[in-house]
Amino acid sequence: MPSINLFRNHTEFDRFDAGATIFAKGDPGDSMYAIKDGEVDIVVGETVLETLGPGSIFGELALIDSNVRSASARARTACEIVPIDERRFTFLVQQTPMFALQVMKVLAQRLRRNTPGH
Repeated sequence: MPSINLFRNHTEFDRFDAGATIFAKGDPGDSMYAIKDGEVDIVVGETVLETLGPGSIFGELALIDSNVRSASARARTACEIVPIDERRFTFLVQQTPMFALQVMKVLAQRLRRNTPGH
């Protein structure tokens, strides 16, 4: 999974204890997140689809298509995550084309992984 280190030194972030729910399936998708430190599980029901670490992003799908969350995100370990709302996302896409490319790569990899036959 591509790593997005743009937020590595970011000073504004949210902290979650291990086991805490960051968002639940069906919640409004008004932000995506970048992991600064720790690990996050992407979960549907009790099935862990993916475990993400520092530099990974998640929650981008609901932000991009203005829909509800398709999965839940739960802190596997204590973690620090940087929230990215729609305004900040739009700014980053306009000002940092490599950010947009990395988000597209993440989406493509997740789509490929969840497509039968791949």
